[in-house]
Amino acid sequence: MATLNIIGAGRVGATLGNLIVANRVLEIGDVCDRDAAHAAQAVDFIGAGSATGDIAAMRPADIWLLSVPDMRIADVADALAKLRKDDAPSIAVHCSGALDTDTLASLRAIGWSVASAHPMLSFANPGTAVFQFEGTPCGFEGDPSARAAWSGILEAIGARCFDIEPGSKALYHAAAVVASNFLPVLAAMSVEMWQAAGIPPPLIEDMMHTLSRNAVANVVSLGPKDALTGPAARGDRAVVEAQSQAMGAWDAVSREAYDALSTLAARLASTGKVRDA
Repeated sequence: MATLNIIGAGRVGATLGNLIVANRVLEIGDVCDRDAAHAAQAVDFIGAGSATGDIAAMRPADIWLLSVPDMRIADVADALAKLRKDDAPSIAVHCSGALDTDTLASLRAIGWSVASAHPMLSFANPGTAVFQFEGTPCGFEGDPSARAAWSGILEAIGARCFDIEPGSKALYHAAAVVASNFLPVLAAMSVEMWQAAGIPPPLIEDMMHTLSRNAVANVVSLGPKDALTGPAARGDRAVVEAQSQAMGAWDAVSREAYDALSTLAARLASTGKVRDA
């Protein structure tokens, strides 16, 4: 059975390692973290492997998973390339949603096959994530051999793998940010505007729950265009302008967001797309 080394004993590495062991897909070799105690905790959760706090102490492996923060991927790849330049070529993969395999260029330069694979899942709690992973979409780009090897491993633990167009990683991840990270921002804007309008707090909570729940349910069941409602979608420019003015008096940046979103809503209602192409 092929071996896997994990650099970065955080939530993603621990979750994937646990699932790989549970499904008997790979043998876990070494698990490295700058905090050796953190690495030991990850090994306990994974159920296999040897913990270390020193990348130089890691033994050779067939596949290396770099599950470190985005800002550290290139540095870790550079250090690994210097240490392993005389070894037989291996496969290296990182999990960033925003960065592509250019961050692993130093490993590619010594003959390794590299890829990135981004699981579209929140890994807030590994103990929960291992039960949520089944069916998780995972976006791939990189070298064909690394993509083939790692996609086979992720599919064996329940992932649904797909390829991302070369050069489109930032756009792909921005879409995920818009779909998930910006929803809380918009919710906070609504809450604060209702507060400014003097709406009682218990009613604000009820309205937020009802509107958010129904909006998401309609998008899922009807699709974005048919779920769209509101003055911009109806072409009611007078209402849009009045609301824009009111928001401008409340917060200038929020008004800019409202104006931009109203323009996109009008496009979506008219053409079924938000991009003016």
